[in-house]
Amino acid sequence: MCIIDEVITGEPQNPKVSIIIPVYNGGNFLRDAIDSALAQTYSNCEIIVVNDGSNDDGETERIALSYGNRIRYVAKSNGGVASALNVGISEMSGDYFSWLSHDDVFYPDKTSKQIAFIMESEKPVVLYCDYDVIDVHRTVIRTMVDYYNPEEFCRALITADPVHGCSVLIPRECFAAVGLFNENLRTTQDYDMWFRMAQHFDFIHLPLVLLQVRQHGEQGTITMSPLHVKECNEFLIDGMLKTLRTLDLSSSPGSVKQFLAECLVSFSRRGFHKASRYALLHYGTSIAQDGSLFSRPAVRPISTFMARNIGRVRNIAKRILPK
Repeated sequence: MCIIDEVITGEPQNPKVSIIIPVYNGGNFLRDAIDSALAQTYSNCEIIVVNDGSNDDGETERIALSYGNRIRYVAKSNGGVASALNVGISEMSGDYFSWLSHDDVFYPDKTSKQIAFIMESEKPVVLYCDYDVIDVHRTVIRTMVDYYNPEEFCRALITADPVHGCSVLIPRECFAAVGLFNENLRTTQDYDMWFRMAQHFDFIHLPLVLLQVRQHGEQGTITMSPLHVKECNEFLIDGMLKTLRTLDLSSSPGSVKQFLAECLVSFSRRGFHKASRYALLHYGTSIAQDGSLFSRPAVRPISTFMARNIGRVRNIAKRILPK
């Protein structure tokens, strides 16, 4: 019998998976999320819904309580997604952690496929998968497929968008090694966690689409946009500097320059202007030191920065130059 059959039938390895659903004012999509968790083909799951102080006249609570003992329901005062996830982790009895946002949906075989794959690993790893992006009507808009080697993953967290939080399956012991989510972060608590975790554990890509991620106008990264931009800039700057220290110790000067070029282009294209200025400073120093300051390849990342910031430069000029 192959390992996937062993897991699905519960013989002989059948670890428990805790599906944590943090929710704030979830009357719009919470039922879809809970129904998808209950529909998992892998039977040894517990579902914990953490109500993060919703103020929707009890609608979120009514939806959760309507499922009776098929789920566990925990209510808390509002503290943000990180605090709700941490409460879920403290309440979980499972061997593995699985995060499901209240507006996203698991495909039925997500847990079974991930458990079957992760059980083949000889050491604790964090598993992530591909996903479909859907609209409010659950129409698939596009499919996101990202693959990075584990040794590239920390860099990818800075220069790309390699993982969605609801695609992961995490052994419980990983939290014992790195701690819980940072409750001071309201929108980047996931990337902060993955960056810390990737220092100790490999992130392994499972090339299957097992999740639907919903795009809608009420998402926290949209409704808290100025805070989100601020936290992203801070995360990117901090992550870039930490990665630089690692590269300085173990890599060639060319690798350092290449990483800084990737940061400069990525930050500029994504509109994180503060982080891009920090990247420009370090990149400029790097190409000045190796003598490539005026070479065409070295100038290309700077051209991207200038193109993305031309409007901001014009606005500054209008304010400071005489009319």
